[in-house]
Amino acid sequence: MELGRLEYLQALVTEFQVTDSTEAKEQVLANLANFAYDPSNYEYLRQLQVLDLFLDMLTEENETLVEFAMGGLCNLCLDKTNKEYILEANGVEPIINCLSSSNEETVVSAVTTLMFLTTPRSRAQTTALPVVECMLRFSLSANTRLSNLASIFLQDYCSPPQVEEARNLSKHTAVGIPLPKD
Repeated sequence: MELGRLEYLQALVTEFQVTDSTEAKEQVLANLANFAYDPSNYEYLRQLQVLDLFLDMLTEENETLVEFAMGGLCNLCLDKTNKEYILEANGVEPIINCLSSSNEETVVSAVTTLMFLTTPRSRAQTTALPVVECMLRFSLSANTRLSNLASIFLQDYCSPPQVEEARNLSKHTAVGIPLPKD
């Protein structure tokens, strides 16, 4: 008997919750992140509290779990309801913390997610001075993907005075966020 979409997603969430295998958790989270790409799954994923699961995984020590959770949030946050949920759940801070990941995919997803989450109400948080400083540093990266994405962030989401303030501050301080590994 074939499972319906909701039942299948519920089975994945249950498997994630009950398994002790790190490899199985990674695989399930990757599957959930992929399902988050399809807008027809958004309601089911909200119902199953997958947004909370993704947000919770952002603080895990396992970089693979963080990568897939960040990718899942990136896939979900273009939807207005999901965006509001992430903002209301104080999701911006753990997303900003992912900017210091050594995993390139995690960082790229975090930058993209911050772009998608920027609204007039959230802009002060998504473009806070430490974020702008980080984007300035990323814009100088040899990694073209990261450099281009950070440059777009600075141009489209930050005001010229914000960028100038971050530039001036960066001249006087050591920025401690490492660039992700290629």
